[in-house]
Amino acid sequence: MQALSPLSFDDVDILSANVIRGLAMDGVQKADSGHPGMPMGMASVAHVVWTRFLRHNPADPKWFNRDRFVLSGGHGSMLIYSLLHLAGYDLPMEQLQQFRQLGSITPGHPEYGVTPGVETTTGPLGQGFAAAVGMALTEAFLAATFNRPDLPVVDHHTYVFLGDGDMEEGISHEAASLAGHLRLGKLIYFYDDNHISIDGPTELSYSDNVPLRFEAYGWHVQKVDAYDMPGIASAIVTAQGVADKPSLIICRSHIAYGSPNKVDTAEAHGSPLGEEEIRLTKQALGLPADEHFWVPDAVRERYSHAQTAGGAAQAAWNDLVTRYAAAAPELAATFRQAIAGALPAGWDATVPTWDAGAKVSTRVASGKVLDALAARLPTLIGGSADLTPSNNTRPKDAVDVKPGDFAGRYIRFGIREHAMGAMLTGMAVHGGVYPYGGTFLVFSDYMRGAVRVSAIMKAPVIYVWTHDSVGVGEDGPTHQPVEHMAALRAIPDLVVIRPADANETAAAWRYALTQRDRPVALLLTRQNVPVLPGTKEGGLDTLGRGAYIMADAPNAAPDVILIGAGSEVAVAMAARDLLAAQGVTARVVSMPSWELFEEQAAAYRESVLPKAITARVSVEAGITMGWDRYVGSAGATIGINRFGESGKGPAVMAHLGITPEHVAKTALAVLGK
Repeated sequence: MQALSPLSFDDVDILSANVIRGLAMDGVQKADSGHPGMPMGMASVAHVVWTRFLRHNPADPKWFNRDRFVLSGGHGSMLIYSLLHLAGYDLPMEQLQQFRQLGSITPGHPEYGVTPGVETTTGPLGQGFAAAVGMALTEAFLAATFNRPDLPVVDHHTYVFLGDGDMEEGISHEAASLAGHLRLGKLIYFYDDNHISIDGPTELSYSDNVPLRFEAYGWHVQKVDAYDMPGIASAIVTAQGVADKPSLIICRSHIAYGSPNKVDTAEAHGSPLGEEEIRLTKQALGLPADEHFWVPDAVRERYSHAQTAGGAAQAAWNDLVTRYAAAAPELAATFRQAIAGALPAGWDATVPTWDAGAKVSTRVASGKVLDALAARLPTLIGGSADLTPSNNTRPKDAVDVKPGDFAGRYIRFGIREHAMGAMLTGMAVHGGVYPYGGTFLVFSDYMRGAVRVSAIMKAPVIYVWTHDSVGVGEDGPTHQPVEHMAALRAIPDLVVIRPADANETAAAWRYALTQRDRPVALLLTRQNVPVLPGTKEGGLDTLGRGAYIMADAPNAAPDVILIGAGSEVAVAMAARDLLAAQGVTARVVSMPSWELFEEQAAAYRESVLPKAITARVSVEAGITMGWDRYVGSAGATIGINRFGESGKGPAVMAHLGITPEHVAKTALAVLGK
């Protein structure tokens, strides 16, 4: 089969773009729900990208060296579903006809892991924009790490479609700024500049000079007519030739292009066009007016190139990897291990432990653990949102990622928490790396949207959130998280771990790196906390259960159970001693992770928290919401159901009742003493 010329187009190409418009109209109409306007407006641009430039293999959607395509404006999902179907992915026509229906693999917004060929979940605007920056950064890092002269085993582009909503969301400003600063040259964005939003004309709320904005960020900017296929192709060729800047191709488009009555209208954004308007539109586009989901043989033939070219490209890459392995066998073994997501033998052999009685903050312990891990995991890569000395996220001897130089493994994200969160997700789903990112726990609010999307995708991201309580001290209530533990625990499929001491912190890192199907959050202290008895010996076996007995009553069932998390486990241990002096026996349970504890067998949970012992007290320096499930109606919760205050950390803790004395007094009250 003759290869398609990248700059030459014919009537079949025009027909193909119109067929995509027809599929989008029909899918939305049949569902009686969806967004036809964007797919219709950008169909010509998409056709050019997918038939002339996108290197992928529909027979193997996970081929590692494929180009990545991200539809950041995920509401236009019928566009990507139509393209995937035509290109030969495992997405039959029946699924296009079940668009937005329960149980289909064509959901309302693209979902990673649901539809073959969808690279990341999008829909919340701006998330795809920033995730794609993470993908491009990962490609650049892996290329700098593994490629050798004449052996470019990592070499691909990231293409992104975005709209006005993506441009307006603050996350796009953060991500675009960092992408320009880093000079990510294999990042090519197509802006659907249709001048229409849900409310009406974009001029109601948006008058940015987009070319100047992106040029100021350090991007290469071009403008094209969204229906001039040779012009679009020429712009892509130019963008591919700009190695030191990300590219923005502004496509002047028309929402619902081809519709006689709804083109350039806000109504076409998120509503079916209606049967009669679809008939008129199909007539205007030269499609059979009374046929639904129509794809002629000529269009299928045009798209069959994706399968033949993709198979050939992957075969050539496999040959390249074979030659690479012969030339650099040890490096090739590491590369194969990295892209398989497998941890090397002995990866955690040098993770430190601490003896009981030492005092160290869990953020400092985390930094020591990172030092050990980074030495043995060459694709462990991450950074901080301009809080490196505070988060302890930079391993010793780490080399920074720099503009145009991607050989380092430490990323200076800048004060861009939201973009950092989405970039980490993009890095995780790109594959080949273990990504992590840090900031203060209180600023997890700034990145919550990205964390939620990561959890939906079950992406293996590690969040390092330090300064986890009012123990932060003098920075005051703006920097003292109190509601954040509960808010994060409320996100399904996010594992939240709040380690009690340095040894639990080491175990938490070990746990996080073994998770390939969900994100993990590490909540770490600023203040020093004592290393507690038994944590050195317990390690991952105990922390991985989510909760365990740290200290117990001798020879009999305890009178009361004290449950702590994070730095408050030490408070519970001290309260246990106070109670013992009064003849009251207490079991102390360390509960670093609710999620992991809930996953344990009922018998184990019963062994830790026996139903027969109803006298229970929980203690955590945050809001008490949720702790009632563990203390029951007869127990009590100690926490901070208000904002904090500025002052020395220990003084603030004491002022707000996070003390052994208060815990012991509360336990006695629960016992009726």
